[in-house]
Amino acid sequence: MDIPLARMVNGKKFMWDGVVYDSDESAQQVMEGYVKDGFEAGKFVEDGQFLVYSRRVATVAPTEG
Repeated sequence: MDIPLARMVNGKKFMWDGVVYDSDESAQQVMEGYVKDGFEAGKFVEDGQFLVYSRRVATVAPTEG
């Protein structure tokens, strides 16, 4: 199976975390961890394998001056 590194969901780009999870529960736990860390996350199933994709909008730090 060729797993895409990125997915577009509702016009937003999500990146695969690189892990194929063997159960829905383990993928769900990881996804919830990403959400707690401030990411948007989604879970997908392909060929019976569970994949987690996430994204976070980068913020620009204010400059001094």
